[in-house]
Parts: sequence; C-alpha cells; structure tokens
Amino acid sequence: MSTVAVLRLPLTVDLSGFVKLLQRMQVPHRISEEAGEQVLWVPDNISEDVRTLYERFPAGDPDQQLDIPVAQTLRRPGFVEQLRYARATALVLLLSIIVGAVTLLGDNLDTMRWLTFLDFRVVGEYIHFTPLADSLAAGQWWRLVTPMLIHFGILHLAMNGMWYWELGRRIESRQGSINLIGLTLLFSLVSNYAQYYFSGPTLFGGLSGVLYGLLGHCWIFQLLSPNPAYRLPRGVLVMMLVWLLLCLSGLVSMIGFGQIANAAHVSGLLIGCFTGLLGGLYNRRKLPPKTVM
Repeated sequence: MSTVAVLRLPLTVDLSGFVKLLQRMQVPHRISEEAGEQVLWVPDNISEDVRTLYERFPAGDPDQQLDIPVAQTLRRPGFVEQLRYARATALVLLLSIIVGAVTLLGDNLDTMRWLTFLDFRVVGEYIHFTPLADSLAAGQWWRLVTPMLIHFGILHLAMNGMWYWELGRRIESRQGSINLIGLTLLFSLVSNYAQYYFSGPTLFGGLSGVLYGLLGHCWIFQLLSPNPAYRLPRGVLVMMLVWLLLCLSGLVSMIGFGQIANAAHVSGLLIGCFTGLLGGLYNRRKLPPKTVM
C-alpha cells in the first residue's frame, strides 16, 4: 500500500496533539522533515479522511474521537499492515529468526562460528578462538556486528525481539529506515567490542546491547526535542534501568539466568544516549528562534 503526504507544515507548528489523536485511533502514519517542513504521511486510501480530520481537529481532541465520523472508516492495522511501515525493524527481526533457526538457537556451533565476534574451532571439550585481527585481515568484517543476531534459547530471542519491535518502530517512524539500520549497526558494533574488551574471548550474542542503545537514544532525544514517537512510558524506562542494575549486581546470574553481557548493555546505553544527544540538539537547531513581542 502506497503512502502520500497529506500535510506539509512549518516546523513551528505543533503536531503532537494531532499525532496523539492518530495514535489513539490506530491510524498508520509517519512524520518526516523535508526542506524545513514537517511532512505527515499516511496510506493513500485514507489520505482524504486524515486531511479532513486535521481541518476539524488540528490540535487533537482525544475526548471527542468517538464522535468523529472518519473514525468509522479507519480500522486498526493488522500485523502485516504494520510491517509495511516498519520494514527495517521487521528485517532485523527476520534475520534474527533465520539465524536462530540455522544455529539451532546456539546449539549448532558449526554454523554459529561464522557469525560470532571471534571465529573458533572446537577441539575435544575446548574452544580455541581465532584472534580478531586475523579474522578482519581475512575480510570477515561482518563479525563486528553479526553477534546481535545470535540468540541462546527461545526466551532470549522472544524477549529481545519484542523490545526491538517496540523501540525500533519508534525510531523508524520518526527518523526513517536508513537511520534505524545505521543506529542498529552502530550500537551493535560498540556493544560487541565493549563486551569483547571486558570479557575477553568468549561466546556472546543477542540484541540486548542494541536495545539499550535504542532506549538511550529515545530517552535523551525526547528530553531535548519532545516528540510523541519517542515518549516512552515511565514504567518502561524504569524497568529496563532497574534490570540493568540487577544484572550489574550479579543477582540475575546467581538465580540461573546465565552470564549476562553487562559490558554490552552499559556501552549500548551510553552510545545510545550520545546519539540521542546529538540528534536532539540537531533537531532543536532546525527550529527557528521564537520572537517575543
């Protein structure tokens, strides 16, 4: 389904109320910034309805949304339809599922060794790791990021996948697919290298370092340049930060969750906060200064 631009407005126009109304009505949409304007994109088949809706409720009016006739023509998007507006998010999740299948969720070492940060070979009951420099000299640069696709167990994959779907869609809707892929690769690179630096040659994998990067990015970006897409429920932020502290304390490993990649989590969060800082400051600079009369 194609999308069209239904609104092109100056950056000074506050669309947060109208966006909130669209979200509550489950209307598929995204906002981009082009040539000093904010552009609202919606599916072609409901573009006129959304344009009419904005003419009636430019500031949003959630209390009256049930009385809006256009709401009757809009339906809640199904999962397949949501995928059309979160292609990059879905691509990363699909790759994670495929890798989970071919590696048997970490049990197939012969396959997994092609995606780990360090190449290795199994000799008897021991694993011998190949130095990273040797792998990079052989052109295996993908190893710097592919550990994010490796998961150890269905619960590991399901939890990481759920959070990536939640956080990835927010960034993709606000900053586009290319930026989401770029941030994902950056967070994976930083968190993987940090984990290797602090833990030494070990087997590690998962999206959790990337997830903390996405969390930090949304968190700081929202503080500097508020936008409905990045407005995380306070409980989500608190829960993930508390979980990080529990992991750092060693309690999570003691109760049977295995070794936790704490270095990946912390470094992911820090680099995510940094990109959120840069993005938020850049976004604020694009807004024209206010003049007091």
